Amino acid sequence: MAHQHSSAARLSPSGDTEDMAQMSKVLAPRLAYFAGVARTEHVTRAAQEMNVPQSTLSRAMARLEQDLGVDLFARHGRTVSLTPAGRTFLTSVERALAEVERAAEQVRADADPATGKVAFGFLHTMGAETVPGLLQAFRADHPRVRFSLVQNYGEAMLERLRAGELDLCLTSPVPDAPDLVARRLDEQKLRLVVPADHPLATRRRIRLAEAADETFVTLEPGYGMRRITDDLCKEAGFKPRIAFEGEEAETLRGLVAAGLGVALLPPPAVPRPGVVELTVTSPRAAREIGVAWLEGHPDTPPVAAFKKFLLSRRGSLLPT
Repeated sequence: MAHQHSSAARLSPSGDTEDMAQMSKVLAPRLAYFAGVARTEHVTRAAQEMNVPQSTLSRAMARLEQDLGVDLFARHGRTVSLTPAGRTFLTSVERALAEVERAAEQVRADADPATGKVAFGFLHTMGAETVPGLLQAFRADHPRVRFSLVQNYGEAMLERLRAGELDLCLTSPVPDAPDLVARRLDEQKLRLVVPADHPLATRRRIRLAEAADETFVTLEPGYGMRRITDDLCKEAGFKPRIAFEGEEAETLRGLVAAGLGVALLPPPAVPRPGVVELTVTSPRAAREIGVAWLEGHPDTPPVAAFKKFLLSRRGSLLPT
């Protein structure tokens, strides 16, 4: 009677989430057994095919029917046949088992050392030149490894790393968090970008303090470059007066070329007409580029290989 009471609670029509989760735990291990018996219509034969004791299989089917509260099989001596409820249940069970098998095949394929997949995130500013060069070099030795590429700003990538959506990401600043592992790979000098017709455009070098009265265009709050810009301006003794905030470095260059402000940016992959890029002599204007991954997260062979490759590029990550 106690068993009947617990089964009724699990099958409560209220659809309580906790009840449903408990029912899933109870049913899941028995679904493959049920499908095997339904396919052969013979408990002994199914037990032989699945290499389990017949008594174990018989008990599992009896418990399954008891937990569901319906008869799934009609017994005919040594053979069985599905009841209408059993046929309905089998349709969904076969669909569920097929989905599990597809998922298993997918994760096995993604972990394959030769043809597996790496989910790799990187900053927008590294998409035009740096990352294509890295992938080209890596695939010289790993020609069939696949990549899922994500471009985003630093904080968004770290969140996707924590959510398990990325294996590795190139970001700046290099994160310092207890749940992440990060390694510095390289450093990229930043420049003050001014319009080509700006009075400062005749200069090659500048102290950032000399731009204190300029209007700035910057990336939005949350972007690593925005934090670096704010910190460098603060170190130079001023708070930047910001007219425009954007999401792409090249968009900011376009705003500078249009005479809408100046910007602190990493060097472009291709020179942009309409702007002049000045070396900042003080304070030291640079950003560190690093690779990050989730602490304690086991690597598949392709991820481990790509991580090793990235770490081998310390000091030579960026194009010269």
